[in-house]
Amino acid sequence: MKVSTRELMIAGPVGNLQTLNLWCESGPVRGIALVAHPNPQQGGTNQNKVVQTLAKAFARKGYWVLCPNLRGVGSSEGQFDHGLGEADDMAAVLAWARQQQPQATALPLMLAGFSFGTFVQAQLAARLQQAGEPAPAMVLAGPAVGRFPLASVPPEALVIHGEEDEVVPLADVLAWARPQKLPVVVLPGVSHFFHGHLGQLSQWVDIRWPG
Repeated sequence: MKVSTRELMIAGPVGNLQTLNLWCESGPVRGIALVAHPNPQQGGTNQNKVVQTLAKAFARKGYWVLCPNLRGVGSSEGQFDHGLGEADDMAAVLAWARQQQPQATALPLMLAGFSFGTFVQAQLAARLQQAGEPAPAMVLAGPAVGRFPLASVPPEALVIHGEEDEVVPLADVLAWARPQKLPVVVLPGVSHFFHGHLGQLSQWVDIRWPG
């Protein structure tokens, strides 16, 4: 399936957010997927290969995918806020998407993030549940456990981590997941940035959400 991409500017809490919009040209919209990038203080943007891999995987499945550059990144306005204001940014992108398509509120929601982006998405998921919404589906790639206060996530979340992650030790992720009884997919021999193994991310998306 052919995936199309265009850039949008979406109004956020502290200014415009430079956002990539991805969609599949054939078939109906299956859901909305928001993808959050890694830490901008280490060069993270929506062009990150892990972010792009997840975005395209969901676009091919019929999701309307939005990948914002969070505040202070690229052409997005504002300043880095250690993940707190960035969760506000992601919430604003979701609100904008739901305004554009009235039926979007009834569509399945997917929150995906890589590294720092997992912290952002975990906060958004908690907010939505506190507001009475169903728990969103989630993909957490290389969750930033220990670097940020990552909250508990829905038990159906797909957590993927590299065995040889040099940024977030696997032992820390397992210690975070254990009290939640949360399964973790461990990719043997894989580093934090999934170098040479990006295809496995797409494969696990297909395994968890076939069709």
